[in-house]
Amino acid sequence: MTSCANSSTVHPLGRAVDSILLFTTGLIGNIIALVILGKHKRSSKQQQVSVFYILVTGLVLTDLFGKCFISPVVFVSYASNLTLIALTETNILCDYFSFSMSFFGLASMFILFGMALECWLSISHPFFYEEHFTNCRALVLFPVVYISCLLFCSMPLLGFGSTKQYCPGTWCFLDMTKGKGTFSVLYATLMAILIVAVMLCNVSVAINLTKMYRRQRQRSNSNPSAGVRTKRFTHFEEVDHLILLVLMSIIFLICSLPLTIRAYIGAFSPDNDDGEDLIALKLASVNSIVDPWVFIIFRTSVFRKLVSMCYKDSSPTLHL
Repeated sequence: MTSCANSSTVHPLGRAVDSILLFTTGLIGNIIALVILGKHKRSSKQQQVSVFYILVTGLVLTDLFGKCFISPVVFVSYASNLTLIALTETNILCDYFSFSMSFFGLASMFILFGMALECWLSISHPFFYEEHFTNCRALVLFPVVYISCLLFCSMPLLGFGSTKQYCPGTWCFLDMTKGKGTFSVLYATLMAILIVAVMLCNVSVAINLTKMYRRQRQRSNSNPSAGVRTKRFTHFEEVDHLILLVLMSIIFLICSLPLTIRAYIGAFSPDNDDGEDLIALKLASVNSIVDPWVFIIFRTSVFRKLVSMCYKDSSPTLHL
């Protein structure tokens, strides 16, 4: 695909139907996810909603706002058959689009890291978690994340880094070409660090849960007591959260890694392949669409019954 950096009309290969379908799917998914979260909150009136669910709600809202801030610009571009640069005859709209994509992508990654960290601390350091992780502090996390991402992603607007229009002319993102891709490499590196951190937290939680399972199994085998009612492994909620977190992390890895790789390629071994850049950008935007649907599927009674059955079948019994 030829470069669309200075094009004034939308590339013929661009399809408005794809953008409309992606937006509609993402919008419906996020709304359904919020409805499910709202029902969970109402059903937990007698109990305090967990920190994990506060973070999930924040992630869904962030994804929803991202779609609402970005997609309308794409629709206007297709409707007028003018690229983002041609719509205003300046880089304002292009800068806005690039900032929005980088901001919401980074904010979502930070929230996902917060979810992974919360899950890890609740298992690995329960006393520290009980003392320091409260719902109020979880809510404080969001303004901290948003302000930090706002300052970081504003750097190209202040001269450190630049933006570029990508084919079919309805997209703009950080310029990843050699000599201009310093900030894109910095952004990609930060995303890569967060991805690795999330994966390490998930692996650590899985290892610790496995150790707990084995310890209880050993105690069960060493202290048998026939005819006494048994007590099962009591960490289903943590396992429940871990499965959801792992699914979301895998989706984020698949969607974010190509853009990270393209940023490094553009900075150090440029191939000037706008087609590959476009695929990476589309995958990055798909993440905010898939995340809520993963949550919706995971919260369905059929899926949760399946997880519960597998969990109970593999749970050790403790003889009291």
